[in-house]
Amino acid sequence: MGAATPRKPGFSLYWEKDAVMAVDQRALPHAFELLRLDSVDTLIAAIQNLAVRGAPAIGLAGAFGVALSARAHHAAGAVDDTAVQADAARLAAARPTAVNLAWGVRRALGRLPGGPQAVLDEAMQMVAEDAAVNAAAARRAAELVGSLLPDRPLRLLTHCNTGRLATAAGGTALGAILKLAHHSRVAQVMVDETRPLLQGARLTAWELGEAGVPYRICVDSAAAAAMSQGLVDCVLVGADRIAANGDTANKIGTYGLALAAARHGIPFIVVAPESTWDHDLPDGSGVAIEERDPAEVTTYAGTAVAPAEASVFNPAFDVTPAELITAVVTEDRVVRPRPGHHEKPLRHRIAELVKEFPDYPKASIRYQDLSPLYADPGLLADASEHACNHFSGRFDRVVAVEARGFALGAVMAARAGVPLTLVRKPGKLPGEVQSVSYALEYGEDRLEVQQGAIAPGERVVCVDDVLATGGTLRATAELVEASQAKVAGAVVLVTLSGLLGAAQLQRYDLLSLCEVAA
Repeated sequence: MGAATPRKPGFSLYWEKDAVMAVDQRALPHAFELLRLDSVDTLIAAIQNLAVRGAPAIGLAGAFGVALSARAHHAAGAVDDTAVQADAARLAAARPTAVNLAWGVRRALGRLPGGPQAVLDEAMQMVAEDAAVNAAAARRAAELVGSLLPDRPLRLLTHCNTGRLATAAGGTALGAILKLAHHSRVAQVMVDETRPLLQGARLTAWELGEAGVPYRICVDSAAAAAMSQGLVDCVLVGADRIAANGDTANKIGTYGLALAAARHGIPFIVVAPESTWDHDLPDGSGVAIEERDPAEVTTYAGTAVAPAEASVFNPAFDVTPAELITAVVTEDRVVRPRPGHHEKPLRHRIAELVKEFPDYPKASIRYQDLSPLYADPGLLADASEHACNHFSGRFDRVVAVEARGFALGAVMAARAGVPLTLVRKPGKLPGEVQSVSYALEYGEDRLEVQQGAIAPGERVVCVDDVLATGGTLRATAELVEASQAKVAGAVVLVTLSGLLGAAQLQRYDLLSLCEVAA
């Protein structure tokens, strides 16, 4: 294994003159070097020492390794099948966690009866397919992020490296980020440094810099703090293995990011090719987690930084449970592992559940009953997630209006981890209260909130079930402002069209999840 003349191919690894050419990822960002890998042993070494890394890339490397073996064990028009099978077993075991490696080896072996050229042709076809797969998955993921977080430049966070260096070309999660950047949807990317080998700081930062995308490097332990400060709108990561139930193995530190994202109501999206799914693995408990050399932790640049007798826990990967993942995006589909997620748009699901009762509570009134929405816990969870994502990082408290606003308001507050304050009709709250009156079609009514329940300076989202004429939510906003707090916006499950309620709230960011006829 040696360094070849540096140049920048469109692919991170490819076949040239009887050898595999691969970008040496250990040299970046200081130097761009290509390795010439002309034997199974040198290829295995490159995989194990992370000169070649990234689940899709090592899957392709495994296929090329079978091609190298088939060529090496070919004589007199025949291939030594036993020798190639032995090499294939060594290749597949080079890194046990990523399923792509075994997949690539297995697929290339399937062409062995056709001879060495058939195996090589298959490996080269896999490289071309990988580039197309990555482009499709990245496009689908960018579209999903755009639908979840519309109409503003985004602050994204990513972990490890999932760009063209980790794949044949294009990248998965980083590919999606670059797609969003191409459409001017990226304000900044927070790049986890990714301990202990700094694939984020060395490789992802290098790729983003080459693409001209603004980024900041973040120490791994600061990512949760960045989320708490409203610096992250969405997390995008790759995967090394996905179990049948959606549990996902990825670079160590991913699980912690998913926990923090769930705590702050931030979408957590996994982008990976279909080949990363291991449908024979029921859940993540069966993933073999590779542990790496303790010296990666106890030394830095060859200098000891820990006591010589220190023991080390240095797993290369962790497993993120499916319930913490907003969506897994592949080239073919969007899978939502969380219970209650559906492909049908939320507004359509709400509209289908709202039940109309004519002439209730009196003649000429068309009453819209939302009771079926509350009977569907998956829908209420999804409505809450959508609202929390819309206002991500922009609110400190939820204020819910009596009485049916309490349901969505409570779920939102729990999901975002912020306090909930209840606004009620007169006589329902003990102690000193603030109150405000508002007009009804005939007469007026009042709303009240306890004194001190809303702190000055807080950013508040006001929540109700239905927006009709807008008087109730407008009064709620006035209560918030009377407490010297700021109205970050308002959320309603349903707006009754034709009643002009939205006009009462035009000063505020109004999120209406569905509109039905009054």
